[in-house]
Amino acid sequence: MNKMICIERGFVPQESMMPGHHNVRVTLFLTVVTWLSGLLVDSNSFGGDWPNILGPQRNAIAVGEKLADNWPADGPRSVWEAKVGSGFAGVAVADGIAILFHRLDDKDTFSAYDAASGKPLWSQGFATDFQPSIVDDDGPRAVPTIHKGRVYGLAAAGGLYCVDLKTGKPVWQRQTQKEFHVPAAYFGAGSAPLVEGKALIVNVGGDKDGAGIVAFDLDTGKTAWKATSEQASYSAPLAVTLDGNRVVLCVTRLNLVSLDPATGKELARTPFGQRGPTVNGATPVLAGNRLLLTASYGIGAELLDAGRNKLDVVWKDEVLSSQYTTPIVHEGAVFGIDGRQDGGPISLKCFDLESRKVHWTKPGLAYATLIAADGKLLVIHTNGTLRLAELNKSAYRELGTAELLRGTTRALPALANGRLYVRNESTLKCVELNE
Repeated sequence: MNKMICIERGFVPQESMMPGHHNVRVTLFLTVVTWLSGLLVDSNSFGGDWPNILGPQRNAIAVGEKLADNWPADGPRSVWEAKVGSGFAGVAVADGIAILFHRLDDKDTFSAYDAASGKPLWSQGFATDFQPSIVDDDGPRAVPTIHKGRVYGLAAAGGLYCVDLKTGKPVWQRQTQKEFHVPAAYFGAGSAPLVEGKALIVNVGGDKDGAGIVAFDLDTGKTAWKATSEQASYSAPLAVTLDGNRVVLCVTRLNLVSLDPATGKELARTPFGQRGPTVNGATPVLAGNRLLLTASYGIGAELLDAGRNKLDVVWKDEVLSSQYTTPIVHEGAVFGIDGRQDGGPISLKCFDLESRKVHWTKPGLAYATLIAADGKLLVIHTNGTLRLAELNKSAYRELGTAELLRGTTRALPALANGRLYVRNESTLKCVELNE
């Protein structure tokens, strides 16, 4: 069989497989499930897309995906690789196109690849002078968002860009840090944009003129509304249905706020976070009317009883203190990474959402991010190791391990059509997980 290694300006043909077609009945079933759960799914997405951070529902759960029960001794088959620039933004996948947002020389660059073969399709760059103050990496941090033929991305220096998905042609751009007087953050801007209705909602962090959270018109980029004077976090906004109404939930630097997505009116808030050298990085997780938050740095986890106009604390506990990994809630159990990438003990933990009773703990691990699919749990470690385990609260049962990449795999992964997309400081890699 031929192999293919794909690089920025060319590729050498390797074996490629087209994604499988999806049964119409499955699509209809998933649509009903999504409506009942009150979670937003991009109507432009077909089964197998991963169009934004944490997948279609922003909960790290891939509905309808099929994964192999185990892997060959040498790990899952490598489909393609691409050399990439700086940054630790993960990939978004839609309509057969994988989009990476990274920095090449002095440009924040969207690069498009054929998701099945890795063939480069186009690149579009925007000048940047961002200089990090804490880490060496100077590229984008936030996963891009794909919606109805367009790509939206927030760069580390606050550049907000919209380009055409098929061609890369620029549609509009804004410079959020300059326009909204955003104070410098530890690692630059890094909250992935959210599409809700006709607006792109961004955790901007402007502390002047109520520009903490800003909505932009999807087509023109014009400001639709501004809300709060909260500094930004690295947590991505989440749109959900509560009490029959759409709301947007944003974890800011020190609070969780609930907003009307049409107007930006604040509906509810509760403190979350603490001052000092800390960050909020995980996205809120909705399970029924329960909302789970987590952070590290002594903050821990909170469970809230959520409604359109309420965010009432049910419990606060350090049962889970995750630096930036969004936990997965499945059948009343929480699966999460407890600990920090930059030091201290790290474990994979499963506990009861309501009682906080710990079902099991897998200690002594490298930091990791999580994806759930097909009754299984993918654990993608920052050291490049991939684990496959049962999504089972009764016990930790590992099905396979593989070494995917060397270096640091900090970027959030994507799972689309049975293929996992991961990246480190220099390489984007696609591996087959459904065979």
